[in-house]
Amino acid sequence: MSTKKESFVKGTLILAAAALVARILGLAQRVPLEHLFNDIGNASFTQANNVYLLLLPLATAGIPSTLSKMVSERYALNRPHEAQQVYRAALIFAAVVGVVMSTILYIAAPYYAEYTKVPESTLAIRAIAPALLLFPAIAMMRGYFQGRNNMMAGGISQIIEQIARVSTAILLAFILLRQGYSNTWMAAGASFGSVLGSVGAFGVMLYYAMKMRRSEEQIALYESNEARLPLLGIYKDIFKLSIPIVLSSITVPVVNFIDTSFIVPLLSGRIGMEEATRALGIFGSRAQSIAGIPPVLSIALSTSLIPIISAAYARKDEQHLKRQVTLAMRISILTGTPIVLSLVVAAYSVNGLIFSSLDGSGIVAMLTLGTIFQITMMTTNSILLGMGKSRISMYYVLAGIIVKFASNFLFSQLFGIYGIIGSTALCFIVITLLNLRMLKKIIPFEILGKRWGGFSIAVLASAGIGYGLNEAGIMLTHLMPARLAFLITCLVVGAAVVIIYLVLLIVLGVLSSKEIAGYPRPLRKLLNPLMKLQPAHVRANE
Repeated sequence: MSTKKESFVKGTLILAAAALVARILGLAQRVPLEHLFNDIGNASFTQANNVYLLLLPLATAGIPSTLSKMVSERYALNRPHEAQQVYRAALIFAAVVGVVMSTILYIAAPYYAEYTKVPESTLAIRAIAPALLLFPAIAMMRGYFQGRNNMMAGGISQIIEQIARVSTAILLAFILLRQGYSNTWMAAGASFGSVLGSVGAFGVMLYYAMKMRRSEEQIALYESNEARLPLLGIYKDIFKLSIPIVLSSITVPVVNFIDTSFIVPLLSGRIGMEEATRALGIFGSRAQSIAGIPPVLSIALSTSLIPIISAAYARKDEQHLKRQVTLAMRISILTGTPIVLSLVVAAYSVNGLIFSSLDGSGIVAMLTLGTIFQITMMTTNSILLGMGKSRISMYYVLAGIIVKFASNFLFSQLFGIYGIIGSTALCFIVITLLNLRMLKKIIPFEILGKRWGGFSIAVLASAGIGYGLNEAGIMLTHLMPARLAFLITCLVVGAAVVIIYLVLLIVLGVLSSKEIAGYPRPLRKLLNPLMKLQPAHVRANE
């Protein structure tokens, strides 16, 4: 049992680490591209990327996680022939949907670009379309390997895909710039990096597939005397499980797609076409890049608890379930908050440090601030999925997206781009509240209970001090090169916010030593030495 648990923990860590590396590489791509592109280039690349990121999970229809479950169950029941047939059915679906999706995207590109009032993005969208040919198959292979308890294959393919995508995107954009091509062509070159990324990932998956085939007895699909499963029956089983999962897990890509599709049409009448296109470029190349950082760690930590929640729910172990749900929520909020605060209060310095100008610091700050609700939404979504409540989760996501749509039109007219960003936060808040309401019906729990006051003080104090340090740091630009001043300011603000926040959480009793004992090991190592700062009277009240 312990070996099984160890391999599960190891697998979870491999996937979390791969997702973390892939996300960091994806973010790293945006910085050099932002320097190479003008407003049209940034807007075109943003649109192509967000259309692609929306279609990707739709093209796989949530099948990989369902496939993983079906394959592992059949191998556990010693029915490998059935597992192979399920896998083959998933690959057939992937091949068909890959061709259909990439063709539709290629044909629809000019119409979508025209509708969103960024006609220059047509080339970039068409350049990214062929990536959809291979990615459904890659996703199915990852799901199959996960079902066979081989997490390494999926993890390495993710990292190789991002390295190939990022390096070729930057290289192609740079070569096209040097050759004198326009930003429209440069954005297309950068978008084509995703196609080369898919080729790299597919190569890795093929290598692992051949390796697995050599290391085990060949299972003949057709020569077997066992009954062949009807293809339609397999698809019925797959889609029954997978469709609610995909619809509840595409919230962020859908929201990003809505924003990049409507920013120019909604704002052009208010601020003019040129300014609206510029706002879209800043939103996509800067704000979305920075806002993508806070969820990475907290989601990786909280989702590592999801299978434990799933097992506790299946066993009807209420005490353990309550403890794990509470822990997942606390970890996601407590680890996400200091990163959000650091980036929000230092938004001006972060913008000056890594991007080509200081424009749009307010947009970066506001979108990043809203990610705290993205974190709570994603964590509560994952917990509901772990409990098998994917259908309910799907309805709540649809409710949030309807709120997003309606508020986009209203708020954009009142507050411009900030109204659009505010409607995104509102969407995440609505989904979080609906999810929490459902979770509390299943199991009564408190996230922080009476400790919300101490948490609020820690947040306000660390944010206030961080903001003051950022304002002081900006003055350094008069004494030294601007980028060096911004670098020093970012490092000082980040360190100060995190340290002050952690110390106040401990001193005010928001964190207790008993609670920390249940945290993942990396967090325990960080927090245990700091627990000595906790006053004796606070410790006595635990």
